[in-house]
Amino acid sequence: MKRILIYPDAQIPYHNPRQVKALHGYIHATKPDGLVIIGDFMDYAGPSRWNKDTRAEFENNVFKESELGKRILGDLRRGYDGPTDFIEGNHDANPRRYLTKHAPALAESNAFNVETLLDFDSHGINIIRGSLDIAPGWVAMHGHATGIRTVTQPGMSAVKLVDKLEKSVAIGHVHRLGLMPQTKGTTAKHSVRWGMEVGNVMDMRKAQYLGHVTANWQSGFGMLHVDGKRVRPELIPMDDNGSFIADGKVWS
Repeated sequence: MKRILIYPDAQIPYHNPRQVKALHGYIHATKPDGLVIIGDFMDYAGPSRWNKDTRAEFENNVFKESELGKRILGDLRRGYDGPTDFIEGNHDANPRRYLTKHAPALAESNAFNVETLLDFDSHGINIIRGSLDIAPGWVAMHGHATGIRTVTQPGMSAVKLVDKLEKSVAIGHVHRLGLMPQTKGTTAKHSVRWGMEVGNVMDMRKAQYLGHVTANWQSGFGMLHVDGKRVRPELIPMDDNGSFIADGKVWS
């Protein structure tokens, strides 16, 4: 049976270091057959439409943030050399899109693409823009460019995509843990598809745009167990301190 681990939104440098360290330890110890980084691994808040012409546009440093991102990727890859796909999220794309819009003469260099900033070639990571078929009947995507309006109830945003794509769907972007089935067809012939939202490993206290309000976010990650054409999805919640239960053990 194959195991595909789905690495959730980290939004470095606003990540939770304890959760990231615990997740890497689990990956190193269990060696999944595949790893999918679902997007928004980086935050890149400075070069974005939200901060254009504000003080924040000048306070963030893409290269400094990228050095931290490379160190964290390096830690991940030192203990895991299996196949790894990176789905570009909306935050990962901020530098690329900003340069394309405001300095198009420089954009063709690809110097501000996330795969260049984080040196995917050295880390053996494959960049994906859009969706990725990850298992029979399953597609993974970040979830930001789908035309679907997200909702706060965990699982429901992914279920909307199940209806649209007629496949089981795993997404990031919403920072929520949710797993919801959809049964379609007739009593004689029907199928069950799943909408899966894989959570985050972000420190909410660092998300300044939240103020002092707690968002309906949940920490954790996703796993697909694949046996031929049969796929079983699993969500693994994490505590703030990085501890979680998986495979009948406590990890921290």
